[in-house]
Amino acid sequence: MVHEGSDGMKRAFKTGSAALAWLLLMVAAGAAGQSPPDPKTIFEAAQRALNAQDYPRAEQGFREVLKINPQSVAAHSNLGVVYMREGKYDAAIGAFNQAEKLAPGMPGLDLNLGLAYCHKHEFAKAIPAFQRVLRSDPQHAQARYLLGISYFMGDDFEHTISTLAPLVKSEKDNLDFLFVLGIAYGKSRREAESRQAFAQMIEVGGDTAHMHLLLGKAYLDLFWNTKAEPELDRAVALDPKLPFAHYNLGVAYQREGKLDQAAAAFQQEILVAPDEPWSFENLGTVYLDQGNPDSALEMYRKALAINSELPTSLGGIGKAEMRKGRPEQAISYFQKALKLEPDNSKMHFQLGQAYLKTGQREKAQQELAEAGRLQAQARKKQEDQLSGKLPASDAPGEEHTPLDDRR
Repeated sequence: MVHEGSDGMKRAFKTGSAALAWLLLMVAAGAAGQSPPDPKTIFEAAQRALNAQDYPRAEQGFREVLKINPQSVAAHSNLGVVYMREGKYDAAIGAFNQAEKLAPGMPGLDLNLGLAYCHKHEFAKAIPAFQRVLRSDPQHAQARYLLGISYFMGDDFEHTISTLAPLVKSEKDNLDFLFVLGIAYGKSRREAESRQAFAQMIEVGGDTAHMHLLLGKAYLDLFWNTKAEPELDRAVALDPKLPFAHYNLGVAYQREGKLDQAAAAFQQEILVAPDEPWSFENLGTVYLDQGNPDSALEMYRKALAINSELPTSLGGIGKAEMRKGRPEQAISYFQKALKLEPDNSKMHFQLGQAYLKTGQREKAQQELAEAGRLQAQARKKQEDQLSGKLPASDAPGEEHTPLDDRR
């Protein structure tokens, strides 16, 4: 019917009948079911799809809204939520940033933007977003919690403590909160407060696998290795299938030089969580320390098959190749590792040694000099930490007025 209507319209124009042409155009459009799209109706349907976790349909709907109205903050924001739930974090960040440009300072947008960065483990980028939420609403508990965690993941323990301290009463039964706070106090050499946080964690958690795992992991982070092992042993005994329990026990054994036990623990963790690269990586390091470069290579490659950007595994392959007398092959792996971790002094040293083995003395000297510079820098930083320093000042902020997110 669409073609018939179009032919009729052409004939009408040829005969000069404009009125008939208009009538035929309306009939053709009606017969084809064409009507001006209603962005509100499309948006509401997409919102229902999002609530029903039908993400493809929700994405399609919000995209349709943006075709009609590219300035829709709500459509950009909800599209970001769709992407975040699908694990498409770069796309989510792009959508939230676009919404932020249109309506700067909306707490909900900044909260979601920070969450997306946290999912990508880009905690330094998450911090400004959560700070903006708190400047707009200092009582926003979720933003404060996430900001504290972001500081913690960036090893900024003083800001972790100052940010999370106002939540101590409301989170007094939260094991994960007490875990983070206890470590932050310990790393800041505030041992009494650290022990108090861990004591509260034990009281709340009781004799559960999760509590023993967290406590063991906390001891590992503070390098109290002899205390970590019995806690992790208990976690494994209570729940042999608890993710990361065998892994952390393996780390404890590894630090104590119990390599056979460490290998067994990492092998058990692989059975529990075969899609995580960390046990393959650490098992490769154990095999390398045991003088078995072939098995080490196999484990490092399995880790990289899961995540191709692991500097420790790339460097581990380089070390294994050096052990097998193949410095030419080792060089490329050390170079790949340094692209991911350019300030790794040990990796620069290993690359320098590989260059020496292949007769490239000038490149070797450059790498060894860089290794020395980075080691001196690390020593200076450690001296500064031991002598104490003033906490960093808070970053300056801006005041924003929340806008209507439905526009």
